[in-house]
Amino acid sequence: MGQAWLWGAVAAAPLFLGALLSMVRTWPPKLLGIVLGFGAGALISSISFELVQEGLGIGGPMPLVGGLAVGALTYYVADRIVDARAAAAKGPSGMPLAVGALLDGIPEQLVLGIGLASGDGVSLALVIAILVSNLPESIGSASDLLASGMKRGRMLALWAGVTVICMLSTVAGYAITDAVGPAFQAAVDGFAAGALLVMLVDSMVPEAQSKAQESTGLFTVLGFTVAAGLSFAG
Repeated sequence: MGQAWLWGAVAAAPLFLGALLSMVRTWPPKLLGIVLGFGAGALISSISFELVQEGLGIGGPMPLVGGLAVGALTYYVADRIVDARAAAAKGPSGMPLAVGALLDGIPEQLVLGIGLASGDGVSLALVIAILVSNLPESIGSASDLLASGMKRGRMLALWAGVTVICMLSTVAGYAITDAVGPAFQAAVDGFAAGALLVMLVDSMVPEAQSKAQESTGLFTVLGFTVAAGLSFAG
């Protein structure tokens, strides 16, 4: 259980760190776009080699496919609700991104905890993908929230809450592993993969493209290569 707390904190920490860094300086959009592109590539690799492949091996195709569908639909519906409410209330532009970090952070870290409890150890590729995607996501969102007039204390409290919930997801994944079977674990892998794929296509890649422009594809491939190499090495 101690490992779950440790790795949950490590993976979730960049969410709050990014919020702190947003108050230190103004970050160049192109730099954020490059890091987002790298993180997107790393997540694509983790979806392929850490989530889908592992889920298929653990529980077979049916739970995995079911999880993929449910994860994709859950993220899609939740994201539409957040966007609609933000537009109706004319809320801070960074709020949907903060909620998005929560929606994709929970299944990511749940999978991390399940892997630890299953005796598979820490997936370094998955951890790096989470770290690299979380930091620019939180910097960008926190910067937008501050620019919209949100007070620093409220912004930090928001991101602290997101960080704690994501960290606890790792602990929850670790705790429930013994009580569930391989089919459930495969479904969780699928859920995380489905939610992340929708997030990548709808939010992360377009955001990276708008900021880094022609550099996005190159750094996405670099991120994929590094994460894939870590997966094969592990």
